[in-house]
Amino acid sequence: MTGCDILVSGTGGFAARIAFDIAATAEQPVEVVIAGRNRERLNWLRTAANARAALFGRKARFITHAVDLLAPGASDEMLAATGPRIVVQGASIQTSQVIAQSGNAWTQLVAEGGLSATAVFQALLSSRVASAITRAGKPVTLINCGFPDVVNGMIRAMGHDVACGMGNVAILSNVFAGSAATPPGADVKVLAHYQNLAAWRRRPDERGGRAPRVWLDGVEVADVYARFEDIQLTPEPVIEISGASGVPMMLAMAAGRSWKGHVPGPNGLPGGYPVRLVGERLDLDLPPGLGREEAIAWNASFEARNGLVVSAEGKASFTGILGDRIAGHVPALRDGFDVRDLEAVCETLLELRSALMQQA
Repeated sequence: MTGCDILVSGTGGFAARIAFDIAATAEQPVEVVIAGRNRERLNWLRTAANARAALFGRKARFITHAVDLLAPGASDEMLAATGPRIVVQGASIQTSQVIAQSGNAWTQLVAEGGLSATAVFQALLSSRVASAITRAGKPVTLINCGFPDVVNGMIRAMGHDVACGMGNVAILSNVFAGSAATPPGADVKVLAHYQNLAAWRRRPDERGGRAPRVWLDGVEVADVYARFEDIQLTPEPVIEISGASGVPMMLAMAAGRSWKGHVPGPNGLPGGYPVRLVGERLDLDLPPGLGREEAIAWNASFEARNGLVVSAEGKASFTGILGDRIAGHVPALRDGFDVRDLEAVCETLLELRSALMQQA
C-alpha cells in the first residue's frame, strides 16, 4: 500500500474502541490500518469497523496488517509496509486489566505500589515503535496509549518524539463535562495525573486524597469531590471513555483541523493537561492563572512521592512504596536505571512478574 492516515497497532479492547469510534464519527475520508498478530481478530476488527462505517454513513475505510511486534525489526517493517501519517500505539505486553485483578503476589504489588510497576512493560513496544519512527526519518505523529503519563517521558528521554497519549486526564475531563453539575456549554479544563482516577472508582462517601484540579469557565472548583459526587467509574479500565477520548483529536490531526481537549503525556510531560492542537503540534492550553511550570510540577509530584520518575537525562527511578517493593525483590534497581537499558530491565521485571504470579 502507498500509505494510510492512521495506523492503530494492537487488537485488544482499547484498539477496538478506537477503530469502532473512528468508524462511527469520521466526517471526512480517512484510511485506517489495524495491525497485530492475531489474524482472526484482525479480520473481525476490519469487518466490524467497515460495517459500522457503512451503518453510520461515515467516510472511514479499514484494512489490516499482520505483524508480531515482539519480533526483531517488526516495528520498522510495519511502518515501511503501511506508511502512516499518525501511529496510535495500543499494543502492550501488560494488560490494563491488572487494576481489577487479585489473587497473587504480582497483583498485590501493583495494588500496593501503584501502576507504575507496569511502566517498563508498557514502554517496551512503544519505545520500539518510537525508535523505528526516528530511524525512518519521516514526519509521523506518535500517540502512545500505553501508560502515557509516565512512559511518554521515557520515550522522550530516549531521544524520540511522542505527541501524547489517550485516556486518563481525558476520562476525567469528559465525565466532568458530562456531569449534571456542569452547566451546559461550560468550558471545562482539568489538570490530572493518572493516580487521580482511583478515587472515582470508589463510592462517593469513600473518596479522598488529592483530587484533580478542575476549572469551569475559568473558575477553579473548590471541592471537586463534592461538586462531582454523581460521577462513578468502574473498577475495570473504562475503555468506553478512554479508548474513545483520543478519536476526535486523531481525526483532527488527519484532516489538518484545529482541536482542543485533554491528553496525558503531551510531548513527554508527566501527567495530563488541557491542550490545543495548533498546526501539527499540541500546546498546553492552561486556565488563567495557572503557569506552565506550576502545572508540570503539580503532575510530577505524584510519581515523585510514589511511582517512577524519569529525569531529562534519562535516569528512571522507582520511588515511595513502589521503590521499596521493587528494590526488595531486585536490589540492583534500588538506584534506578538508564532508560537506554529498558530492554534488559524489562527482561528482569518480566522474570519477577512471572515468579510473583505463581505466589498466592
